[in-house]
Amino acid sequence: MLKDWFTNGIPIAEGTEWLTDQITEGFSFLFEPIKEHFGEFMEFTADKLMLVPPFIIIIIVALIAFFISGKKLGLAAFSIVGLWLIDNQGYWEHLINTFTLVLIASLLSVIIGVPIGILMSKSNTVEAIMKPILDFMQTMPAFVYLIPAVAFFGIGMVPGIFASLIFATPPTVRFTNLGIRQVSKELVEASEAFGSTGTQKLLKVELPMAKATIMAGINQTVMLALSMVVIASMIGAPGLGREVLSALQRAQVGTGFVAGIGIVILAIIIDRFTQSANSKE
Repeated sequence: MLKDWFTNGIPIAEGTEWLTDQITEGFSFLFEPIKEHFGEFMEFTADKLMLVPPFIIIIIVALIAFFISGKKLGLAAFSIVGLWLIDNQGYWEHLINTFTLVLIASLLSVIIGVPIGILMSKSNTVEAIMKPILDFMQTMPAFVYLIPAVAFFGIGMVPGIFASLIFATPPTVRFTNLGIRQVSKELVEASEAFGSTGTQKLLKVELPMAKATIMAGINQTVMLALSMVVIASMIGAPGLGREVLSALQRAQVGTGFVAGIGIVILAIIIDRFTQSANSKE
């Protein structure tokens, strides 16, 4: 029967392994430097942040929270209590590793996503091409991203960044495209009437007017990157996610709960920071 022929007649597993080997070997000149140098850069960043005493970071975060929230004490007090709790429970190093992963993944997502979103807003053809790709990136289960990440980069923080990058980039792309397309046509035409070039029109009219929408997309990107923390720990990414995974495997409820609370605290602080930055625009 046809299904038997497809099942037994085509060496699916062997073909997949052969294809993976060919891609890995053929692009090793690209993957290996990224794995080596980018991995070193991330470790360097995390190590430098760990050199700063926790109380100094807590004070800095609290001051930033105080000013961006309109000099209200709520977010600042929550930041102090939450970060102190994480430090008190001995998870500060894991917090720094998690923050480093989220920060770098989010920055890369924004650096890649905003230009693609701008390009989509300027070309219906590019938008038609990118939409199915973005749909694929958003609908694919997050665990699936771990397979190519491990195949190309091994285990560690780099494949965690790679998986987070794929999972978290679409909101920035979509919201950037949406925000620019929603800019008033009359306003764009007025800028053209005053002799603005394409670059001036983009930088001085379209992007400022679309900033709130773009910031909403960046907020979603950061949250999605943070949601990959536990999943990325399955392929060796350090941080609070690894502690949650380890506790789950060993049925250590208390350890997993405290590490999970640390992730929640970090998520709330980052979310409020990005939302406050958006409300100031």
